[in-house]
Amino acid sequence: MDFITPLIGIIDRLCTATASRASRVINLDRSMHSLTAELNELMDKRDDLTTRLERAELDGSRRTNEVQRWLARVEVIEAEAASIMENFGQSRQGLGCFNPSCCSKYNMSTEMIEKLKDISELKGKGNFERLVTEPRPAPVEEKPCKPAIGIGVMLDKVWEFLEEEKVGIIALYGMGGVGKTTLLKTINNAFLSSDHNFDVVIWVLVSKEFVVSKIQQSIVARLGLPWADSEAHELLTSKIYNVLKKKRFLLLLDDVWEGIDLGDIGIPLPDDENKCKLIFTTRSMDVCSDMDAHRKLKVELLNDEKSWQLFCEKVGRMDVLESPPIRTYAKTIVRKCGGLPLALITVGRAMANKETEEEWKYAIELLNKSPSELRGMEDVFILLKFSYDNLENETAKMCFLYCSLFPQSYSIEKEQLVEYWIAEGFLNSSYDSNAYNKGYAAIGSLKVAFFLETGEEETQVKMNDVIRSFALWIASGCGVNKGNFFVEASLGLTEAPGVKNWEGAQRVSLLDNAITRLEEVPMCPNLLTLLLQWNNCLNRIPDDFCQSMSALRLLDLSFTSIRRIPVSIGQLLELRHLNLTATKITTLPKELGSLAKLVHLNLLRTYSLRTIPPEAITGLSKLVVLNLYYSYERWKIQNSNCEDEVGFEVLETLTQLRFLGLTISTVTSLHRLSGIRSLVKCIQYLFIKECEGLHQLELSTLGYGKLLRRLSINDCNELNYLVVDGEAGENWLPNLEVLALYGLPNLISVWKIPPREASLQNLRLLNIWYCHRLKNVSWISLLPRLEAIYLFYCKALEALVSEDGKLEPDSKSFSRLKTISIRDLPALRIITPLALTFSCLKNIAVIDCPQLKKLSIRTAYNSTTLPTVHCSKDWWEGLEWEELNTKNAFLTNFTSN
Repeated sequence: MDFITPLIGIIDRLCTATASRASRVINLDRSMHSLTAELNELMDKRDDLTTRLERAELDGSRRTNEVQRWLARVEVIEAEAASIMENFGQSRQGLGCFNPSCCSKYNMSTEMIEKLKDISELKGKGNFERLVTEPRPAPVEEKPCKPAIGIGVMLDKVWEFLEEEKVGIIALYGMGGVGKTTLLKTINNAFLSSDHNFDVVIWVLVSKEFVVSKIQQSIVARLGLPWADSEAHELLTSKIYNVLKKKRFLLLLDDVWEGIDLGDIGIPLPDDENKCKLIFTTRSMDVCSDMDAHRKLKVELLNDEKSWQLFCEKVGRMDVLESPPIRTYAKTIVRKCGGLPLALITVGRAMANKETEEEWKYAIELLNKSPSELRGMEDVFILLKFSYDNLENETAKMCFLYCSLFPQSYSIEKEQLVEYWIAEGFLNSSYDSNAYNKGYAAIGSLKVAFFLETGEEETQVKMNDVIRSFALWIASGCGVNKGNFFVEASLGLTEAPGVKNWEGAQRVSLLDNAITRLEEVPMCPNLLTLLLQWNNCLNRIPDDFCQSMSALRLLDLSFTSIRRIPVSIGQLLELRHLNLTATKITTLPKELGSLAKLVHLNLLRTYSLRTIPPEAITGLSKLVVLNLYYSYERWKIQNSNCEDEVGFEVLETLTQLRFLGLTISTVTSLHRLSGIRSLVKCIQYLFIKECEGLHQLELSTLGYGKLLRRLSINDCNELNYLVVDGEAGENWLPNLEVLALYGLPNLISVWKIPPREASLQNLRLLNIWYCHRLKNVSWISLLPRLEAIYLFYCKALEALVSEDGKLEPDSKSFSRLKTISIRDLPALRIITPLALTFSCLKNIAVIDCPQLKKLSIRTAYNSTTLPTVHCSKDWWEGLEWEELNTKNAFLTNFTSN
């Protein structure tokens, strides 16, 4: 019976184990309830923690690694518990402990107990001393940037702006390729080695394809904040704002093409309270305004010295560049780069391995005719094309391309440019104020985009050499159709290019050459524009020259020496604009009258014009502009039988006329004209000469006051003064720009009644010669826009502004005056009775004015803005100075005649 005792033990242990397992199976529901309760508590703890984390992360903080691992573990436990719960739901169909599912239920119970332990342990570890860490991005991240030439002055200016407390937003603007990005990178990198008060300097590339989310992601990444591609815009905005509002930041935005709503990105507006700053670069002055920039700095083109330095650096072969012939070619190439750093770098690299004169000559030929073929230049043009594509409309684009017809850096009169555009149909052909305003608006848009810049005068614009080459590239379909524009302007040509070269062109420009004659007759059915002006020696054009130009709209023959117009002019039935200014023509051909669509006929300064057959004018039913200023003067008197003269009644048939320039040489003609209201109201240019018996010119009575822009009076020996009164009111001659008085020996005063302060608001140039009874022109102190004064050979003139003139020491008179030129004024004692600050004055020329002892100029100038004085050495040494410092200041600006 000894075996019975161990057997009983085994049975006892088996029963105990079975009972334990049975208990687990029987208490399975209770375990599931506990598991569910514990899991819910864990989830609540996790959700509370997540809420706290999200709130903290809005301030830019990042969750600790410990918290991140705990949340990851919670996610795993949650999934495992969910699996157990699912299995439990499926096992509830079993009925007893000896049921086949009892084993699996026991295992399930074991899993629940273990998971309860895991959950309990995880809950205990979920109490953290610190949930997040604050991000600490590096204050500055270096940007790759090579040392730049010629930006020192601009850098200094930026530092000045950054020091100004009231300045929060700074704009760096300029054309593509001028070095804006280089300047901004240099600014960024300067903070690596200098002490500063910014917590963080943030660089963001914006670019033309501006997307808010990409800007936000760049800023978030720079600040070291967590983010996901799927993160909502509003959440990113809030996240960025909550971080930056606690920091003193410098934000650098490169290549901005449109106004940016900083608040939409999450950027606090920089101001004098938060001490934050924003610097951005742009190609458009409009963007500077749209971004409310407090300071604007134009990134200028390089001057000649810096251009040469940069070019030499990129060529890298001083042994080649120092060779006299090649140095000359290199200087020419540098000039053609127009100071644009990108062009200088590109062309410099292209020339780095060129050693022979022939290679350098060929490079110049390419830059003249096909610059895109020079290695790398097409990339420059592609960069500039972004700005071209961004122009506001097709009108602006067409106007831009048209400017490439003029020579490099050639100053073009804005008014002439607009008239060309009207003739071409870019604006409209009505020549009304709307068309002109639209044209000037287009010029403004092109200047804002840096495709045009101010010329030598404020009334002019010009185009940078590289920009002009780019425009010609665009006009040729990006190099695909090079015959579209045929441009060989200012190349010194003595013979016209063979007509085969320009027969397929739409626009041809041969202006400003030395061509003497046109021998061939071109076949140009597509030609719209032909510019031949400023070929001063051009004296012959074949009579049949125009016979195959049926589409021509604009023909400019001004400032040539032609004496007759080809009779085939009558075949240009589409011609809108004909410019014959300063030619030597003597007669207008009758065939001119066939040009029924002609809108603009300019005969300005055609001094030799003697004959105008009525048939040449009467057919011009659409003529809007007719300019005979300093031109034809033989106006037919009524009932005269002379067939070679045209009368005012012929001009009256031009019902569309809005601009009229006239030359009058008899009092009879003057009186006759004053009675023709339809003509008088159109007169903008008026030249009166040699009118015997004219004692006073009553401008208001004659009705010339409102539109008159230029008035010249020559050799009217009996004229005493001009009269403007009556219906003219206070605003005399509101549009008069030029007043020229010559050879008026009895002129006592320019005006019978002194003009009022509101009068002559647009007068820019005053030119008076040989008016020997005139004592002063004191009224000029009232002219707000006066730019130039020329007073020559007036024996009695004692002062420009007399001592009776109402001047104050702080007077703003002459605020725009640039030039004073006086000659042979023997009685002249003073310029003005008080020394004034002529803030814009550039030149003073004094010849043979022995009584003038003082310059009357207050030296509120620095040495760079002092006017240049042209005079004799003896007169200069005899000048009286109230202060020696004033004389010393002028010494460097004195030029002896």
